[in-house]
Amino acid sequence: MAARRATLAKIAVAGFAVIGLSARPVRAATHEATSPTVTAVATPAQAAAATRDSASDAAASPPSELSVTVYRAPKRGSGSIDLDALEGFALISETRTVHLPAGVSRLRFDGVADGIEPASAIVTGLAQGVIEKNREGKLLSPFALLDAAVGKPVTLLRTDKKTGKSSRIDGTLVSDAEGGVVFQTAAGVEALRCSGLPESFSFSAATDLAATPTLSVLVRTSQPVTQTVTLSYLARGFDWSAEYVATLSADGKTLDLGAWVTLENGNGAGFPQAHTQVVAGRVNRESGAVEPIDIGGPILAQCWPRGSTSDPPEYLQFKRAAAAAARAGFETVFVTAQAVPAPMAQQSMKAAQTVAEEQLGDLKLYRVPDRTTVAARQSKQVRLLDRAGIPVATVYDADLDWGQDASSVPARRLLRTINSAANHLGLPLPSGRIAVFTTHRGEKLLEHESGMRDLAVDEEMEITMGESADIRVTSTQPDAVTQVDISNARATPAQFELRLRLPEGRRVVRADHPLGTKNGRPIFRLTLPANETVTVRYWTQAAEPGRGRASRPGGRPGRAGSGRG
Repeated sequence: MAARRATLAKIAVAGFAVIGLSARPVRAATHEATSPTVTAVATPAQAAAATRDSASDAAASPPSELSVTVYRAPKRGSGSIDLDALEGFALISETRTVHLPAGVSRLRFDGVADGIEPASAIVTGLAQGVIEKNREGKLLSPFALLDAAVGKPVTLLRTDKKTGKSSRIDGTLVSDAEGGVVFQTAAGVEALRCSGLPESFSFSAATDLAATPTLSVLVRTSQPVTQTVTLSYLARGFDWSAEYVATLSADGKTLDLGAWVTLENGNGAGFPQAHTQVVAGRVNRESGAVEPIDIGGPILAQCWPRGSTSDPPEYLQFKRAAAAAARAGFETVFVTAQAVPAPMAQQSMKAAQTVAEEQLGDLKLYRVPDRTTVAARQSKQVRLLDRAGIPVATVYDADLDWGQDASSVPARRLLRTINSAANHLGLPLPSGRIAVFTTHRGEKLLEHESGMRDLAVDEEMEITMGESADIRVTSTQPDAVTQVDISNARATPAQFELRLRLPEGRRVVRADHPLGTKNGRPIFRLTLPANETVTVRYWTQAAEPGRGRASRPGGRPGRAGSGRG
């Protein structure tokens, strides 16, 4: 009776793990030798590489719909923005059409943002999903083309200046290192431009360089499809800010407030006719570094030692036009509805369309009502709001520190109102810069410019107007009492607030003027008569260590200041 025996053979061939399994009958009398049938099985990495190599190329259409949502840099204050160092980010959604054959395809999305974070990219609309994602980080440029052609055949084009005739010389590019571009021909080795004649290269070798920033994905389909897909991703190199312009009335009792949203795109890719919105608030992000797009560096054409030490090397520098202009200090500013100078300037005209505010969880989203183009390397302004007749009160204040000597210091001037509908506001105001203009003899003049924090609805709004030399504060401590003198050199009465900064555990136990609290701190609210001085005296106590009881009244001289506490 014939017996069947299984033989397992494991063979290593050229790096493959090859496993063969055979089942053949074995005769007992002759003990016939059997030969295993061997089947090669590739490792997962080799299988993935084979899949990539066999994939067909397909390019998605240009976006038919674009949406750009810009988030502010989390740690940036209200100062100016550097277009070359933007620390905000954007969520970008692109709707495109794809045509895919059956099988595995490498689908390219050309023209994505330079600062794309590939790990965040999501493609929706494909029935069978995505196998892998790749960001093409090296752009086509003269420098990148030279780098990719090192060791490959090139054709040198050399033009005779006298005759104007061009000759073609076949050779091989040997090096593009910092010492210069070196190539080898049948006549020997030489450097670019050492002949004294105009020279250029002709490249015939194909490279994997991309003309624009590109995201490629590997997809598999069971049959040919034409599909509309959406690509969504996060990208760095964006930011936005709010720019406010206030015009104070001649009597100082009302102001008109206008604001612009300034969008910044530091990427080399633009987004035409996009639905655009900005998000106010601090969004926590945990993400690693993103390798920057390589747009190439200088090409050095240098002959040495044929030249002299006084001859500077010749750099053949190639840059994208927009990027070169930006690095040279020129900045393009686009404004919706009307032209304005940059940076902040006085605006008197009204825009027909303003940004609409919406709630986004605990954040605020401001939507631009019309489509707008967020171009490459661009600063763009769109109108945020226009409000007129906002009632304001002028208040002077100072902060008095505990335990520090103080001399006569100027008080700070504030314009104060409430962000409410009754005061012609009543909407969340994002932080930014505010410039205040005043009318003097029929002419509007800039009076002060400062930062403004985020303001919620019904919250107190204060606009800092700088220091006032007419109202000064001096504090002394002749005995156990602290004495503060506030002088008003103005010809009209003034409202004044004195805020105390006391150490933990110390409190005011007696004062000769009414004492209130604001934001947890003691405060004196006073009316200063014209051309007079008001004196405030108060006593404090500190809790005894370990007892929680107050010690005897006393104090040390404080320092009056105009900073907020």
